[in-house]
Amino acid sequence: MAHGYTPGLRVAAETTLRRQRRLPIAGRVLVERGARVRAEDVVARADLPGDVAPINVVSLLGITPAELERHMLRKQGDAVERDEVIAETHPFIKWFRSTARSPIAGTIEVVSEITGQVMVRGAPKPVDVRAYIDGVVVEVQPKEGVVVETTGALVQGIFGVGGEVSGEVAAVAHGPDAALGPADLDESLAGKIVLAGALVTHDLYNRAAAIGVAALVAGGFHDRDLKALLGYDLGVAITGHEKIRPILIMTEGFGRIAMARATYDLLASHAGRRASANGTTQIRAGVMRPEIIIPSAASAAARTCDLGRPGGRDLEVGSAVRLIREPGFGRLATVRQLPPGIQEVECGARVRVVEVEFAGGQRVTVPRANIEVIEK
Repeated sequence: MAHGYTPGLRVAAETTLRRQRRLPIAGRVLVERGARVRAEDVVARADLPGDVAPINVVSLLGITPAELERHMLRKQGDAVERDEVIAETHPFIKWFRSTARSPIAGTIEVVSEITGQVMVRGAPKPVDVRAYIDGVVVEVQPKEGVVVETTGALVQGIFGVGGEVSGEVAAVAHGPDAALGPADLDESLAGKIVLAGALVTHDLYNRAAAIGVAALVAGGFHDRDLKALLGYDLGVAITGHEKIRPILIMTEGFGRIAMARATYDLLASHAGRRASANGTTQIRAGVMRPEIIIPSAASAAARTCDLGRPGGRDLEVGSAVRLIREPGFGRLATVRQLPPGIQEVECGARVRVVEVEFAGGQRVTVPRANIEVIEK
């Protein structure tokens, strides 16, 4: 039988996953190898140096740099409070006294008799790295971080915004092609990862944000609403740093697109279970997909039912596929023929093609690079 090889998203009913949790700078690891952790647990911590506030003491006191040391009330290395006097003059008439105060709380780091400047460094800023998933620490990287392993379900999306969250899965949409309205959400969904069907509208997103939903997972989201949500055009840069709640994960693409049945059924079957979600997306070199991970209670042997294994999967007659480029972006279809050899397409390029059939019976021929396999 003719077959091809095409990349795709991954949906696994049960598989073993590892996620590296790493500090941005050297710090300390707070857990040991073999420790069981929950998504919210802090596994590593580092302290970023605080901000530096320069104080032009010689200008404030009207002295020369050479006179700075004898007018200082605090020396290098001393801790100071905000608005604390750190230097002053000693005139014969005390009402003519001049003072210099620290603009921040911190530690005096530099007293320069060359420039007449005093530098105060603020308190260190702690940086915590959390486990992100419920699992077991299988590797410790001293001063850097850990690797956490878990066994469970995995769903990858096509695009997302926002960082890492955790919470229970809530199947609010009653089908992969359903679209919710703001009235379908209530306060019981606070902190949960909500399965929202085919479309999240801007009004629905605002309602979810007001409630405190952790994540919205849907087939699609309009690009105009994404710009309104973020306040700018996203472009092609990596996402995941947006300070938004709920995070947003699209499993199919932009616009109203029914969620793939395999994706919906898997997520809905885990309603009420704890899960972790991450909207981080990178679509160029080093591809990163948004994901939902639902750890299982037991570490059974991995069994997968992929929507495309990492790096690709076989394409054959009968394969269910999704179009990933225009025309027809996001539509679901079934492979009917895999013509051999190279054919010329409408734009004039000569490529390998595939004939697919949509739900209504319409058949079209498209380049194989324009599709991805979604179920076997």
